[in-house]
Amino acid sequence: MGAAVLRGERSVCGSSPREKQLESRINFNEIFKMDRIDDVALFLRVVELGSISAAARSLDLSPAVASQRIRRLEGTLGVRLLQRTTRRLHATPEGALLATQGRVLVEEFDSLAASLRASGGVGGVAGVLRMSASASFGRQYIAPLLPEFLARYPALRLSLDLDDRVVDLVGGGYDLAIRIGTLPDSSLVARPLARNRKVLCAAPDYLARHGTPRMPEDLAGHDGVLLFGSHGRQDLWHLRDGAGRETVIRMQARFESNLGEALRDAALSGLGIAMHSVWHVHDDLRAGRLQVVLPDYRLPAGAIHAVMPQRRMVPPRVTAVVDFLRERLGDPPPWERPGLSLPED
Repeated sequence: MGAAVLRGERSVCGSSPREKQLESRINFNEIFKMDRIDDVALFLRVVELGSISAAARSLDLSPAVASQRIRRLEGTLGVRLLQRTTRRLHATPEGALLATQGRVLVEEFDSLAASLRASGGVGGVAGVLRMSASASFGRQYIAPLLPEFLARYPALRLSLDLDDRVVDLVGGGYDLAIRIGTLPDSSLVARPLARNRKVLCAAPDYLARHGTPRMPEDLAGHDGVLLFGSHGRQDLWHLRDGAGRETVIRMQARFESNLGEALRDAALSGLGIAMHSVWHVHDDLRAGRLQVVLPDYRLPAGAIHAVMPQRRMVPPRVTAVVDFLRERLGDPPPWERPGLSLPED
């Protein structure tokens, strides 16, 4: 499985007319000096944390030294980079441009340094790896793997952001995100980690009270437990039989939520039939707390991807974590281990 470039968004390296105007005010050649690269890395940390003191603590600097280095960077570039609001520091327009383009510069320099260290036998996987993942999947499958991953790379530090919102990888300074389902067109690069199969399921108690559907058309008389979110209300269920014939059913919601954990709890409580990813409910299926509905019909399958910004040089820490996750979550994924009966592909 190779990498794919998702098209559509403006490239992170592209410049708008406004950005070109700002670029003319910033002497980027000065940044290529070694100490200035360190100053840019400090500035990026200040923008991320909203405070020079917090950034200084995270980098083992004194606030006084950090403030002096920010002033030095502003003096070198000849522009003001930060402005204070009521509670925190924010980037000026010039600072926002530096945050975007300077991040690429710092990361590519770090990648080059890591490659040189690796070629010298010192080991190139180091620095801070910033990841984002959905709350449920990240807690169940990503977080438990990370101690083993970090044990492999003692010089690496890791920050994991678990949130169901889709974060801005470039603007937020993330190295990569783990995303589930259909990916929108973008300038990000995606690498598949594992397949994402879905099933219809319900509590045995619900099926005992309302009957077990035998055909897709039978779903019309049942209560649905439905997901809604950034892609709208997922009330159209597409089911395909063994001959490839598709039936589309619009479900009526007895309960709906934007959080997968709430949908799982509702299904376990007998509120209706839910569509779930197998990774989310496989333990409940094995234990008999949930039962697959219409097992002879397949739902559209998807994939779980690692997505990352386009870079000329991918940091070794990013390559290392993607390879590690593919190794641990690859075919067959752990949630499809033997003993679980699922509809045939």
